[in-house]
Amino acid sequence: MDNKAAILVIDLLNTFDFSGGDVLKQAVADMIDPITSLRQQAAAADVPVIFVNDNYGRWHDEPRDLIAYVAGGKGGDLIEKVKPAPDDYFVIKPESSGFYATTLPALLPRLGVSRLVLIGVAADICVLFTAADAHMREYDLWVPSDLVASQHKERAGWALEMMENGMSADTRATTDLSLAEWLASKPKVKAGGG
Repeated sequence: MDNKAAILVIDLLNTFDFSGGDVLKQAVADMIDPITSLRQQAAAADVPVIFVNDNYGRWHDEPRDLIAYVAGGKGGDLIEKVKPAPDDYFVIKPESSGFYATTLPALLPRLGVSRLVLIGVAADICVLFTAADAHMREYDLWVPSDLVASQHKERAGWALEMMENGMSADTRATTDLSLAEWLASKPKVKAGGG
């Protein structure tokens, strides 16, 4: 398998309707410009973008219905800025990991992906669990520190340290590493797949 990558956008489509949601919403608002830049880099490099999002208990929703639902919440103004483009993929997840009980383990090998860029929220929960499952499947990881957030900065820092030290993830910010530079670098783990 080659060095083909995909970007996983984890739970950015969010209602922010919970205790601490306002803090997380502000953190996501601060990530809009770097996310836009990364998405432009992905389009230029033909790197697929895959939204991996909670279903909020809405088991009958199609992706467009789920997007409309979260847009009606506190984060409605942000949803328009981060919502999927027509050619993006969308995976609905029922639990913390993007790999658990989803189509992601089947999709990634079909796309020929061996490297993953993980961005989104919360760094210490869904991003961390997804990173752990990706690492166990031998995907090479980049988790840009400026594109993940948690309700508490110290917990985000702790999670990034876990992903870097325990999962061989590159955690350099997008200000220090471009997508093209990461793609040109040697993978830290053996290429694998779902």
